[in-house]
Amino acid sequence: MERELMMRLVLSPQDRVPVMTRLIYRVASPCAVHIAFHIDSEKPVYWFFARDLLLDGLFRPSGSGDVRIWPARRAGLGVVMLWLSAAGGTVLMEAPTAAVAAWLGLTVQLVPPGSESTFLRPTLQQVLDSLLKDTGSSDQNPDERHT
Repeated sequence: MERELMMRLVLSPQDRVPVMTRLIYRVASPCAVHIAFHIDSEKPVYWFFARDLLLDGLFRPSGSGDVRIWPARRAGLGVVMLWLSAAGGTVLMEAPTAAVAAWLGLTVQLVPPGSESTFLRPTLQQVLDSLLKDTGSSDQNPDERHT
């Protein structure tokens, strides 16, 4: 699931530069959201982080490391602030809350919070079943299996 969205790079309290972004969510990677920032380069700059971090950031400050997200207001409208830090520098992005919330709502319909593990491939249960099948597991004592 993808959505293009115009965010703004915050240069100063008064100055912002529009940046086209693409919000990306994949059911195969249900815990993460990806953002592609289309800047003046051949390829977009990609960031990914926990979907829960973005969901929480709609309502209260969230994150404590390289990604921090919090709600704010600008010119009377709700915005979501994304502070992103990497070895190459730090940026502060601003996104319209309504657009981010609508897109996140669609991701929640696809994969409700708390059910992400059922969408992971392979699931832990599948791995365990496969391992137990390969070892011929049964109720018998492991020492008796190879006699």
